[in-house]
Amino acid sequence: MNFGFLDERFPSFKLARRNLTRTPLRSGLAALGIVIGVVAIASLGMFATSLQVNAEDVTSETNSQVSVNPGPAARDGRLSERDVQDVGRAVPGATVIPQKQIQVPVSAGRDNSLERASVVGVERPDAYLEASEGQVPASFQSGVLVDSLIAETLEVEVGERVEIDGRSTRVRAVVDGGGFSANLYVPIQTVEADGYSSVIVIPPETQTANETATTIRERLNVREERVQVPNPDLLSGLISGFFDILRGFLTAIGSISLIVAGVSILNVMLMSTIERRQEIGVLRAVGFQRRDILKILLSESMLLGVIGGLVGAVVSIVVSLGVNYYLVDDAMLTFHPRNLGVLVIAFVFGIVTSIGSGLYPAWKAANEQPVEALRS
Repeated sequence: MNFGFLDERFPSFKLARRNLTRTPLRSGLAALGIVIGVVAIASLGMFATSLQVNAEDVTSETNSQVSVNPGPAARDGRLSERDVQDVGRAVPGATVIPQKQIQVPVSAGRDNSLERASVVGVERPDAYLEASEGQVPASFQSGVLVDSLIAETLEVEVGERVEIDGRSTRVRAVVDGGGFSANLYVPIQTVEADGYSSVIVIPPETQTANETATTIRERLNVREERVQVPNPDLLSGLISGFFDILRGFLTAIGSISLIVAGVSILNVMLMSTIERRQEIGVLRAVGFQRRDILKILLSESMLLGVIGGLVGAVVSIVVSLGVNYYLVDDAMLTFHPRNLGVLVIAFVFGIVTSIGSGLYPAWKAANEQPVEALRS
């Protein structure tokens, strides 16, 4: 590689590069420490960020709807028919979807079964569910819609049959529930339960989900708390806060590797200055100032940091591609702007650590008396 331009503009860079190539093994091991540190910080940070982005994508789907649940004043912990009607009157133009939820055993053949699965009775599944296989019916009178997670667990596909609490029914579609719980969805009339467990409200175009939630609370909870309606944005805030803490924790763990790398570079630079005392004395004797010696040695540290940081960044991208592909099924999350930000931070942190580790050896060498250095 031709460094002619840099060598002419920055003579200290030329000397630093020459000094590092004189001991390639030692320099390589020092740079390897930076590589490991950058990979640790970047990979852990990028993984946490990818998880956060994936979770935010999931919650963004649920943020377009409002979940109305029984409040403390609800009879038997269920919503009544009157409650459902009042919810509809509170938000004119909204789509109101009552649900009945029960926990029953579900099986698909002899080998695949769940002792307690969440089964949701619903009238209009097409209003808020999307099919990954098959088709969500607009008129839901028979069959079952299976969440993709349960379908994978039971190893069932569209057209096959499952037993729900002893009753056999055909899978009409595999759906993405758009939330954090996996359910099976059946026609609401097949669920034997008094009242409703919850109501899904899809706001009209003139209102946001948060405004709809506030309106329902104000209209229905005038005298007593009949319903509980969390603001959809609250969940997003909690998730973002959790992943911010997780990313900070993982980054702190990765930083330990860079601290170890910094100690390694400090040791390398100290050994280098001791071995080169006479050379440094000659440079001082022929007119090199203290700041010139300081520049040369700090340039060596910076070069180690830049090389280690660049290699570490490339390795981190490769690792992140594999991790995201196998764990969140989206390798391209690696190139999300937040992940690129984490990568830049890790790279800069590696350079700063390297330069910081070279400060003391550089200061020590720069303050060496020329006469004493030549005598050694």
